[in-house]
Formats: sequence, C-alpha cells, structure tokens
Amino acid sequence: MSSHGYDAGRLNLPFVGIATFAKKPYVANWNSIDADVAILGAPFDFGTQFRSGARFGPRGVREASTLFSFGHAGAYDHEDDATYLGADVRMVDIGDADIIHTDTLKSHANIEAGVRAILAAGALPVTIGGDHSINIPCINAFDDQGDFHILQIDAHLDFVDERHGVRYGHGNPMRRAAEKPYVTGLSQVGIRNVSSTAKEGYDDARAMGSQIISVRQARAMGRTGVAATIPQGSPVYITIDIDAFCPSIAPGTGTPSHGGFLYYDVLEILQSVAQKHQIIGIDLVEVAPDYDPTGSTSILAAQVLLNLLGFIFHAKD
Repeated sequence: MSSHGYDAGRLNLPFVGIATFAKKPYVANWNSIDADVAILGAPFDFGTQFRSGARFGPRGVREASTLFSFGHAGAYDHEDDATYLGADVRMVDIGDADIIHTDTLKSHANIEAGVRAILAAGALPVTIGGDHSINIPCINAFDDQGDFHILQIDAHLDFVDERHGVRYGHGNPMRRAAEKPYVTGLSQVGIRNVSSTAKEGYDDARAMGSQIISVRQARAMGRTGVAATIPQGSPVYITIDIDAFCPSIAPGTGTPSHGGFLYYDVLEILQSVAQKHQIIGIDLVEVAPDYDPTGSTSILAAQVLLNLLGFIFHAKD
C-alpha cells in the first residue's frame, strides 16, 4: 500500500467534495472542538467605508484553499527541507459565526463566541473575514489569555477613534485593540501613502505603543528587522489585511492601495516571527472575491494562511 494512503481511499481532488478550509473536517458543535487549529468564518462587511463584498471572503478563501489540501502526507518544502502540516497537526473548520444583518454588535458578539469556543478547546483560532472590524471581537475574546503583542500587516493604520459615532467599523480595530490592557504594543507593517487615519491617529498610535512601518521601510529593515520590533518572548496575535499586498497580485479587496507587498515580503516576515514567538491567534480579512474574477486574491489568502500555520507548528516541533 502507498505510504501516503492514496490507495486505501478516495483520491479526493481539490474540486471534489465540500469546500471546508483545506478540506479539513467540519465541526458543527462548538462545544466539541478537538484540534490544534480551528478555522472560523466571519462573513461580516458592514464596517466597510467603500466597496463591500468581504462577506464572501470566508467562502472564497475556503474554496481556494482546497487547492492546497495536500492529501495525506503534508506539504514538503525543498527550500526549507521541511514537511509542513502533516497528519500530526489536527485542523478543523467550525463554519461561520451567524451574522445579523445591520446589527454590528450582535454579529461581532457571535464572532467573539466562536473565537472563545476555540480558545476554550485549547486550539489556535484562525478567523477569516469579513472586513477588518471583525478583529475587534477576535481581540475581545482574548481578555483572559494574558498579555500579547499584535502584528498587523496592512495598507491602512485602522486607528480611528470615533467618527459620527462609529467606533466599530473597519477603520477602528487597531485603536480598539490598543485600548486593551492585555495588548502590550503593536507592530503595524505595510502602512503607506494616503490612509483612512488622520495625522492625530498616527500620533495616538505611537503614544499608545505602536511602531509604524511602511512597505519601503520594511524592505529596508528586512524580515529580521521587522520581527525585532516585537518584544522578545512576547506572544503574538497576527492580523493580516489582504490589502497589505499590491493590488497587482491581490485586486480582490474593497480598498486596494498600490505600492503594496509582494508574496515573499510578507511570507518571510511571518516565518521569522513564527520561529521566535508563540502565535496565539490569527485573522485574515478584507478578501472580497467578486472584485477578482481570476480568484488569485483568494488563492493568495489561503496560501499565506496555510504557510503561516505550517511555520507555527514546525517551530513548535
């Protein structure tokens, strides 16, 4: 029999079957999560200020991720001489938080409940948005997990305090995070050009413990320089906005910003951080598949998440 087990069952090609994340088992009961990693969809985009559509992000990223459902033996990387995400890493997909149309607070509460269920099970929560406001309930769910640092990879600072009473839109999440006593600082990487945050927001961010790094600065610093902005020994929560990437490779997003990262710019930063820090949670947001008929934005998102998870569990080993 094949050592990979293909001869014993279905070939199970990427386009066959139900599109859970990486074709991993679906767990409908959030009280019976038994895994190392659990994927939660947060299909919420009421926080957007321009083009909506990120509500279809979880569905798009899941479908794209089936391309990387590696069968039975994990994924071998010849550059790293490592096999990532083998059978020893147990991953499940717990479906989506229920979204209540027009009700941000109830929708966010449902997302928070999903992240809390994953943490209660001792698994690593990976939340797929949705717009960047879904980071707010994700960070809320960590109120009993100890202190940590946030690594944000994004074109925009997202540090607006309040505008016209809006405090929980996709321009607010990093401000809401910085207010938490258990968030010890932020590394905000990829921030560039015109932004939705005014100068006083940048001043506030620095005063509240942020280091702000543009794409050009990140390239000059190198991946080790960027990683060094995170305090040694600090656990890290990673939030990735797909608009951190150049729209030439990630057009499927609501607020594209030219001058962004290319794939390895981000991947090498993530690998360096995963090698040196405990990663306690991840979200990836702002994929709006309908703006990219090629599907490459969703594929990029899935590929980044799976590689990051591979780095995390390889570093643990």
